[in-house]
Amino acid sequence: MTGNKINALLALHSEGRFLVGHERVKLLEKVAELGSIAKAAKATGFSYKTAWDSVNAVNNLLPTPAFLTRPGGRSGGGAEVTEEGRRLIATFHRLEEKLSRISNLIAEEGLEGQEEAFLWTLGARISARNVFQTEVSHVKRWPVDVEITLKFAEGQKFLAIVTNEAADDLELAVGKKALALVKSSFIRLYAPQNAPRDDRNAFIGEVTDRTDAERNTEIRLDIGHGKTLHAVVPRQTAEDLGLEVGAKAAATFDPSQVILAVN
Repeated sequence: MTGNKINALLALHSEGRFLVGHERVKLLEKVAELGSIAKAAKATGFSYKTAWDSVNAVNNLLPTPAFLTRPGGRSGGGAEVTEEGRRLIATFHRLEEKLSRISNLIAEEGLEGQEEAFLWTLGARISARNVFQTEVSHVKRWPVDVEITLKFAEGQKFLAIVTNEAADDLELAVGKKALALVKSSFIRLYAPQNAPRDDRNAFIGEVTDRTDAERNTEIRLDIGHGKTLHAVVPRQTAEDLGLEVGAKAAATFDPSQVILAVN
């Protein structure tokens, strides 16, 4: 096989969710270099929306944000890379270099003895827009179901309700890491002063992006600590609430609509 070339592409996944690949790392490096979401998107060939989605996805899946961002409309959004972000980029390049050496070795000497190089974790693609890496901080059991309190950022928690059987199968206990998913269509939006007082999963945030379709509107809400929520609501609801970029809104979702996944 001498003289052949094997191209190996690295993609990092966190709790089964795609985190970064080569193209996303290029985008994040440009965000760090240029300090602008719009400029980084243009430099790497991403759409403005895809660039924001990529940065938000990385922030949601890391314990602390990789990037601190601020919306700036189509003219550009500011961004500052954090130490966590620099570590992520550096770690990716180190792993990419090791993978390249392995692929070159296989090309020169064959696969025998290199089988372990291919034992990479396979990440599942998930349709839910809201995906958070969490830690179980409290478990309260009832006869039929179990209330699971999940920490997903410093001082930020939300509640999930699963059956006793599911809690046992997932071995949910304090300290357990879990991936929490909430479909964007499950998120309800209100004016901040009208949010239900008894809702256990309620967050006040700022609209950082709005995309309108004929019937529905997608809203991205910055809820602090580098975390975001995506909601899809009827377009008329968005109009009635005045959900333009920069507006405040309350987001809620039912604990029973939180889907949990563990290794």
